[in-house]
Amino acid sequence: MKPVQERNWAGNVVYGARRLHRPTSIEALQQLVAAAPRIRVLGSRHSFNTIADSSELVSLQQLPSELDVDRAAGTASCGAGLTYGELAPQLHAEGLALANLGSLPHISVGGSVATATHGSGDRNGNLATAVAGLELVTSTGELIAFRRGDADFNGLVVGLGALGVVTRITLDVEPAYEISQRVYENLSWQSLDTHFDEITAAGYSVSVFTRWDDLAGQLWVKRRVHDAAAPEPDELFGARAATRQLNPIAGGDPDGCTRQLATAGPWHERLPHFRLEFRPSAGAELQSEYLLPRRHARAAIEALRRLAPRIQPLLHVAEIRTVAADELWMSPQYGRDTVAIHFTWHRDQTRVEQLLSALEDVLAPFAPRPHWGKLFLAEAATITARYERFADFAGLLARLDPRGAFHNDWLETRLLGAGGP
Repeated sequence: MKPVQERNWAGNVVYGARRLHRPTSIEALQQLVAAAPRIRVLGSRHSFNTIADSSELVSLQQLPSELDVDRAAGTASCGAGLTYGELAPQLHAEGLALANLGSLPHISVGGSVATATHGSGDRNGNLATAVAGLELVTSTGELIAFRRGDADFNGLVVGLGALGVVTRITLDVEPAYEISQRVYENLSWQSLDTHFDEITAAGYSVSVFTRWDDLAGQLWVKRRVHDAAAPEPDELFGARAATRQLNPIAGGDPDGCTRQLATAGPWHERLPHFRLEFRPSAGAELQSEYLLPRRHARAAIEALRRLAPRIQPLLHVAEIRTVAADELWMSPQYGRDTVAIHFTWHRDQTRVEQLLSALEDVLAPFAPRPHWGKLFLAEAATITARYERFADFAGLLARLDPRGAFHNDWLETRLLGAGGP
């Protein structure tokens, strides 16, 4: 049987699956999973590697996805196949909000949680930290529910698609709020180095967009309106407030970005960088992201600046931001406040991977953990040494999927190694 020839969003991955299933009920999904020798979930396809590939794939998009709000508990549950762009307006209509969102609203809730995809901000965890509960179909077809506080819950949340099919997710919610976003131009490297902690604390969510040239670049500051006790300054650490809408990618359409110029708006229309109704980011691109202990931020940035002549020809833009520590076993933020350094590359995978070899060598002294859904070269021996709870996760995997139904080449190369469970 020929592969289904499905591609990821970026077009750099062609999935090798022979079938793509679209069950319409949980019962049908259970039967499918129990019978499949190997199977993985295919989400919104915003991964840049083969983490989602398998001989059989399953989409959750036709499963029941209705929103269920529990105001007393401060939670809302939804189908894991929903995107944040679909979920957020429903929550907002209920007068509710999530504490954070990723750069793109186009990504699925289940896939974002499984890979610990980011929100950002000094005091904000990644998107998986909002999970209060989940429902999971194991490789036997059994449907199991877990809640925060259960044994092994912190190992289940960032499951990398390896523990089962997450069908439903319960998230912490709070009253809806507004965000004001302002972009500052021409931030200097000296200011970023001297005032790094003050800069990242200047808003609820703060990003520096750079091309590693003479200036650090654009400073994007998102502030919760009720936190804004004083007018937003026209200058911040030497960077001047932009007077026009900007895109972080040179030549990119500014209309595709969320509203700036300190104009307040609903949380879900300001926390992402890119608007749902536009193709996000550069489009034809690749992405890598490395997450380092925050204490190494200045040294890591300086090391990468020395690599700039090799980075720049392949780069659309890079983003520097912070994420709070958490307790989720396979989260790149496990046990450490983090600086994230993200790269949006031109779609030239051979040359990008050649560069990543040098880039990962430069970052090695800072114990980087790569984003699970993006391009990186590090393999199991290197990666697992940087996760204190990996042995516990491997034990959980062996218990929930003893027949290896959710294994794939990516998992075995990047995490389990030759002797994995």
